[in-house]
Amino acid sequence: MSRPVALRLLLIGFLITGLFTGCSRDPNVRKQKFLESGNRYRDKGKFREAAIQYSNALQMDTRFAEAHYQLGEAYLKLRDYNRAYAELSRAVELVPDNYPAHVELANLLIGARQPKQAQVHLDLLREKQPNNPDTYLAWANFYASQDNLGSALQEMQKGIAADPARADSYLSLALLQVRANLTDQAEINFKKATEVDPKNVNAQVALGIFYQSRNRTAEAEKQFKHAIEVDPKNPGSRASYVRLLMAEGKKPEAETYLKQSKTEFPDNSEGYRMLGDFYFANNELDKATAEYEALYHDHSKDLQVKKNYIQLLILKNRLDEATKLNDEILKSTPRDAEALVYRGQVKLRQNDARGAVDSLQQAVKSDSNNGIAHYQLGLAFDMQHDEAQAESELREAVRLRPDLTDAQRALATLELRRGDVDALTQTAQLIISGAPNAPDGYLLRAVAEMSRKKYSDAEQDMRKAAQVAPNNPAPYVQMGNLHQVQKQYGEAIKSYQQALDKDPASTDGLQGVMNTYLVQKQLDQAIGAAKAQIAKSPNVSGFYDLLGTALFEKKDLKGAEAAFNKAVELDKNNSDALLKLAQAQAADGSVNQALATYQQSIKDHPREISFYILAGMMYESQNNWDQAKSMYQQALNIQHDNPLASNNLAYVMLQQGGNVDVALAMAQTARRGMPDSPNAADTLGWAYYQKGVYQTAIDMFQESLRLNAKKGGTDDPTVHYHLGLAYQKANQPVQARQQLERALKISPNHSDARKALSELRG
Repeated sequence: MSRPVALRLLLIGFLITGLFTGCSRDPNVRKQKFLESGNRYRDKGKFREAAIQYSNALQMDTRFAEAHYQLGEAYLKLRDYNRAYAELSRAVELVPDNYPAHVELANLLIGARQPKQAQVHLDLLREKQPNNPDTYLAWANFYASQDNLGSALQEMQKGIAADPARADSYLSLALLQVRANLTDQAEINFKKATEVDPKNVNAQVALGIFYQSRNRTAEAEKQFKHAIEVDPKNPGSRASYVRLLMAEGKKPEAETYLKQSKTEFPDNSEGYRMLGDFYFANNELDKATAEYEALYHDHSKDLQVKKNYIQLLILKNRLDEATKLNDEILKSTPRDAEALVYRGQVKLRQNDARGAVDSLQQAVKSDSNNGIAHYQLGLAFDMQHDEAQAESELREAVRLRPDLTDAQRALATLELRRGDVDALTQTAQLIISGAPNAPDGYLLRAVAEMSRKKYSDAEQDMRKAAQVAPNNPAPYVQMGNLHQVQKQYGEAIKSYQQALDKDPASTDGLQGVMNTYLVQKQLDQAIGAAKAQIAKSPNVSGFYDLLGTALFEKKDLKGAEAAFNKAVELDKNNSDALLKLAQAQAADGSVNQALATYQQSIKDHPREISFYILAGMMYESQNNWDQAKSMYQQALNIQHDNPLASNNLAYVMLQQGGNVDVALAMAQTARRGMPDSPNAADTLGWAYYQKGVYQTAIDMFQESLRLNAKKGGTDDPTVHYHLGLAYQKANQPVQARQQLERALKISPNHSDARKALSELRG
């Protein structure tokens, strides 16, 4: 189930691994003791331990209705809404007049956008519990989900009249009034909630958030500090205070505060995780990983710490460590959806699309409402070039998690790839609706508008993105792209420079500056821009990668090698720099050194397919067919349908006189994966030639020449040679002679073409 409508906001869950105690042998006595133990944990806010005890009670008696209900409540606190729904449903099945369970079920269904099912519970509550404040609150939730704010406000007023002493009712009313833009009335009720129950931290924090939303930062700070005084052991109020500091641009103060706060939560998982989560939220992955490594050392039994640490290890490409820890989770709980997702992520990073799909399908089977699992499965299908399945999974991820902007971006990428501007616009609008204060939706919509040449509309969206995210370089990068496409090169460089001013480590910003110079054929200026930015930020691997690329273009091979080496030194996982380093070495005549670079890269990155393929191509250039074949085969062992590896291995097999049927199948795979590749068309044509299907071979060779011309490529003598041979076999000597002569004109030293032409004339 999705998260319910947020009228009862700010509920805090504590994730701490628990132990259970022994009981009497009498099942009825034991189940009651487990229930009582669970209740004690519940009262201390230890909901995971409580859930374990309630589950133990249910092992004694599967029809123990109270245990089902309490377990459902514990899952609600843990935000595990699918399990909560299942347990609460079972509770009302066993005890139909459990009206609190009906309330929770109604709210869960409202949150899951299933109003008809929710109304079944709501109608029952209206009939059986008409004056219960929770009934009014549930109906208010329902009306709010239908954007009927007038009726929602009326229900909340009735709820307050039924019990004027409930702080949560005033809080819910205030939140509704904020939605209805009744801010003065909302402030009154936020304050009323704090007065009715001065120890209600949720109400205290909500008032602070209200002040912050009205830019009354001094009052917000005072309110958050008061909330911390009310309950010093509540991490939520401290987190709200940190968000205020961040909004004020006081990041160092926020970090210092969290470091100090951490010592006050020795046994509270949410509390001691705040610093690591802060680093993660600010994309400081090195700090986040180091912090979680320390947390895992101190709290190895905390499952959430372990899972967060695994996620960070994956992001840092420390895949062996991540796999080891994740396998421990899967060994004890093989159907743990999050652990299955992590395994899928590892497989994706290892370019093992098939393994990723398998693991992620298991995750979806275990938890069909897991938006992250559907998102990652979409990425896995995309890696397999199954665009239809990829789009289906991404759309399901977006449906389940409208706030999952990574899934929206991935969906937008598919839409961009196929040139579906209308769909891209719709996706962007969904993001804007779900996250109006984030830049992503505006930037995606701007890209769509640029493709329609609606430059004014695009600029308006980019400025909106910059307004909502003033410190984010992305809007300025896109503004530079907008100016560049309009050939406003001076303005483009200014915008890219603004991006670099916001983030001196912005690789996109520097790339934009350099591309603007390159499109004007000002290579030296591009190199100068890279060197100038490196002087400001000397430890950014991507900057040296860009510099090396420009130096390679200038034929400064030694300089390019030095730059790529520095890029790799700063980030050993910069595979682009590693690939280009070997290419520069090969271009400089150091083929053996280039091969050594590829072999070392393969050793360090055994699942990176590009290294195998490029090494294979280099072996091909040396006519070392066996080594080339080995490299391509290893690439296909990692990703069985990789089109480039399939194409190259097919060609090597055809050159070596290998199994033509196998080579043909591989060439067909390559052609499907690279329909616009002249090389793939040529290889498939060569396979048909070897099979004796000459007219089809001719068609493919002609297609190869057409695609090459469309791309503006240099005329390829090998394709003309192949086409000449095919015409010869098809008894079309005039056309054969034309193609062979063309091959020799392009490459006078093409001995095979000269020999074939001589035989044709003889």
